[in-house]
Amino acid sequence: MKKNKNKINNKNFLKKIFIKLCRKIGYEIIDQNNLFIPSLNKYAEENLSEPGKSSINIPLGKVTIKRQVKDLMIIIRSYTSTEVDRSRNMLDQNKKRIFDAPKIEYTLRTINSIINSSHIALKEFKNLKINLIITDDNSKPENLTKIKKLLENANFDTNLISVNKNDYLNQINKNDEFGEPISDAMISNMINILVSVNLTKKLGKDLVYFVEDDYIHKKEAIMEMLFAYEKISSQAGREIFLCPADYPYLYTKAENTNIFIGNKRHWRTVKETLITFLTSKEMILKYIDSFILMSTKRHHPMEKKLHEIYQKEYCLSPIPSLAMHSTNINSAYGVPPNYEWIKNWDENKV
Repeated sequence: MKKNKNKINNKNFLKKIFIKLCRKIGYEIIDQNNLFIPSLNKYAEENLSEPGKSSINIPLGKVTIKRQVKDLMIIIRSYTSTEVDRSRNMLDQNKKRIFDAPKIEYTLRTINSIINSSHIALKEFKNLKINLIITDDNSKPENLTKIKKLLENANFDTNLISVNKNDYLNQINKNDEFGEPISDAMISNMINILVSVNLTKKLGKDLVYFVEDDYIHKKEAIMEMLFAYEKISSQAGREIFLCPADYPYLYTKAENTNIFIGNKRHWRTVKETLITFLTSKEMILKYIDSFILMSTKRHHPMEKKLHEIYQKEYCLSPIPSLAMHSTNINSAYGVPPNYEWIKNWDENKV
């Protein structure tokens, strides 16, 4: 009996030595019977990646992270106006949003989803610094109170900024690229984008995430975007753009695309997004003239200058989607296909 116990101990000792040797030379071993990875003490379906160090996918193996993420600034552009044409309908449109709720509902659920998703991300990215900023356009006091109360739930830095449009009106072209006058709602939208760009220049340290206030995120969204940014940027050897939404329009025409593997999602290159995207401060400064022009001159489409950047840089969108853009159900830039729309909406109720 003692001899058998010694054999087991020796076997376990040799196994530990073998595991350490494999890790030292850059290999992981996996038990195919139950998909357990003893070197990581995890099962294959669990998150195997380590922020700032390595990205691991079964069966593709390990990617060494060369581009580490240390700081994330999230800027949510808030519009909860009580004007009839903006309380339930979409900007410059007569279409109602999915679920036909007051605009404040979409704003609160967007903020709530990002706070919850950020908390999950911080469990993995323990050294990450997050700063959530809400740039609000003329919300009534009761809505501002709701937003402030919601921000108290965050365990990271937050700030609510009320945008004074008069400070920026002289920087906005009142006519679009064709010489036609633009609406007051569009002017407000452009000013809020300009404020986001200015905040990036002033306060941004690493990654910045521009978000419209009608994108309700899945719980894993921020974590997946951070893991994907580290991995794909390391593989490509360059800074990139990420969009959280899998837009319906991406399936309306056949276009060439490149597919990347993130942490738990596939990511494909796209040439168009709306003005909700994640990138680095470095990229904002690299194309600062384009971002300023996009926020001061109405183009058609509004994101025209952003799309021109995508002709030179990688922009990727997830499959399946990480967020629901809460627009009209028939919008080509709206709710993602094959998505749990009602569940995502309900679980972020405030």
